[in-house]
Amino acid sequence: MKQLSIGLLALVIVSSNVLADKIRIGTEGAYPPFNMIDKDGKVAGFDVDIARALCEKMAAECTFVTQDWDGIIPGLLAGKYDAIVASMSITEERKNAVDFSDRYYSNSLAMIAKKGAGIDPTKLNGLSVGAQRATIAADHAANIEGASAKLYDTQENAYLDLNSGRIDVLVTDRLPGYDWLTSEQGQEFEFIGDKIDIGDEIGIAVRKGDALQARFNKAISEIRADGTYDEINAKYFPFNIY
Repeated sequence: MKQLSIGLLALVIVSSNVLADKIRIGTEGAYPPFNMIDKDGKVAGFDVDIARALCEKMAAECTFVTQDWDGIIPGLLAGKYDAIVASMSITEERKNAVDFSDRYYSNSLAMIAKKGAGIDPTKLNGLSVGAQRATIAADHAANIEGASAKLYDTQENAYLDLNSGRIDVLVTDRLPGYDWLTSEQGQEFEFIGDKIDIGDEIGIAVRKGDALQARFNKAISEIRADGTYDEINAKYFPFNIY
C-alpha cells in the first residue's frame, strides 16, 4: 500500500510538471501567410501552426503573444514571452542578442511591381522602393543605388502603398510575396527579375543559454520525420519551403 501511494505521488508530480510546462510564443500577427490575425481575432498562419506542432511534440502548453516587429527581440529579452516564432531570419547581428533553433524554413527575396510597368529590376535609379523596416529586405532596398527607400512598420502597410502607387517597387521575402500575388489585392502585380538568393534561414529565437533551444531543435526534427511538417507546408504552399 505504501509502495502504491509513493507511485501515485510520483505520477502526480510528473503530471504536474507536464501541466506546468507552459511556453509563451511571441509573434507579429501582421505577416501573412506566416503569422496574422484571423476573422475571429486569433493568431493564425504557417508560423503559428508550426509552433503548435512543436509544442505538441514537447508536451508543452503554448500561448501566443502578439508584438510589433520593431520591438519583438526586446520583448523576448524583457520576458514578455519565451520564444519568437515569427519568420525571423537567423543573422549574425541577431545572434549577438539571442540564440536560434535550427531552421524551420528557408527564404529568398524578390521584387514586386505593377504588371506592364516595364520596370527593369537592375535599373531602379530614381524610383521609390519599399520594404518592411528592420528586415533583410529593408537592408537590400536601402542599398539599391539611386533608388529612394521607403520603410514600413508592417508588411501589410507596404502592400497598401504599392497598391496605391505610392511606391514603384516592393522588396519582400519571396514566400509572403507569392501569397500576396495570388490574393485579390495582388492580381495587378507581378514578380520582376529573378529571386534574390541570400542564403536566408528562418529560426526560432530564445534567450541566450535557454534550454528551449535544444528542445525546439529536437521537435523540429520530429515533425520533419513524421510528416507533420509536410502537412503544414502543403496547407500554405504547393512547393516545399524547407
